[in-house]
Amino acid sequence: MIPELLAPAGSYEKLVTAIHYGADAVYLGGKAFSLRARAGNFDKAGMQQAVEYAHAHEVKVYVTVNIFAHNRDFEGLESYLLYLNTIGVDGLIIADPGIMRVSRETIPDMPVHLSTQANVTNAASAGFWATQNVSRLNLARELGLEEIRQIRSATDVEIELFVHGALCISYSGRCMLSNYFTGRDANQGDCAHPCRYSYHLMEEKRPGQYFPIEEDERGTYIFNSQDLCLLNRLPELIAAGADSLKIEGRMKAVGYVGGVVRVYRAALDWIKDRVENGAVIEELALPEYFGEEIRKLGTRGWTENFFDGPPDESDMLHDRMRVEQEWVPAGIVRQTESLLIETRNVLELGNTIEYMGRNLETTKCTVVSISLEDGCEIDRANPGNRVIINTEPVIFKPELNSIIRKKAF
Repeated sequence: MIPELLAPAGSYEKLVTAIHYGADAVYLGGKAFSLRARAGNFDKAGMQQAVEYAHAHEVKVYVTVNIFAHNRDFEGLESYLLYLNTIGVDGLIIADPGIMRVSRETIPDMPVHLSTQANVTNAASAGFWATQNVSRLNLARELGLEEIRQIRSATDVEIELFVHGALCISYSGRCMLSNYFTGRDANQGDCAHPCRYSYHLMEEKRPGQYFPIEEDERGTYIFNSQDLCLLNRLPELIAAGADSLKIEGRMKAVGYVGGVVRVYRAALDWIKDRVENGAVIEELALPEYFGEEIRKLGTRGWTENFFDGPPDESDMLHDRMRVEQEWVPAGIVRQTESLLIETRNVLELGNTIEYMGRNLETTKCTVVSISLEDGCEIDRANPGNRVIINTEPVIFKPELNSIIRKKAF
């Protein structure tokens, strides 16, 4: 059985894009109670619109109610939960036992998915949460394959696993660095991401004299983990019994969300096709072109984290915050009869672009004309412009909400 592909939806546009590229389910947050306070997030009307759009495309919607709550945070929770139930969300993602209790008392039939913040790292813990009528466990990201197998064999509760995206330096995301440095509480959804900062050492009696902190010659980004990528381990995860594969990224740009969903959807479909034709899933190895596609979307390089054993210094990005992108989003298709796009980066005549179709179909071409909607021709479009482009070769049958990327250098 091919598991659900679960994608982040930090805004309505990201939700639409994730669904376009093949997500089976999306997760999103409201204006409160969610661990991504600075994502676009959804007000009540927006939440209803998102659920209606997703359900019209046979996609499920899970809502994050996953802060670590203080007493003050319970005000308005019951009415919020009742609203989510009324509009038909498919499940809640919860970490705090208090919020879980209120949810059970208020909307007892709503499926509850235990957040990775709850740190399920063993079969006994999985068994405990099963007694609390949790329908799904998002396991901690600090697990290896054998540990995942052991938990799977010990419980009938659904298992969800992160397979792609940013990693916190702290244990399954429980971190206080942001709170200490900036007053922004990561466990209330307001992380300032201090693990991505560059650090120097200053001796108390030598103010202004900064000494580099180096684990070795590579630099000072001592907390900066590379991003998780388990693309090549999908056959093993499926064989281990994963029910849902989750992509991190509610704060990421729409081009990243759509691009990553596109690759994982194509990979899961490739695996399904081979298994249906008699292949042994554990013996499958994804072709290299999947890796080539995912590398066009990277931000910090890739690590498989704890999959085969504890990570080491090679899984960190020491010398910079992120890696340079060779390809960046150029725009999103908004009209297909004449190719109208909403630009996301500067686009100029002569740029090399790629149209990102579904199933990893890619059309590489050159921009030969750009014009505004009123027909006025221009040489350069800035981010946010809506422009009609012509290409050589012509993009055949472009689809709404598809991404076009361009060569950055």
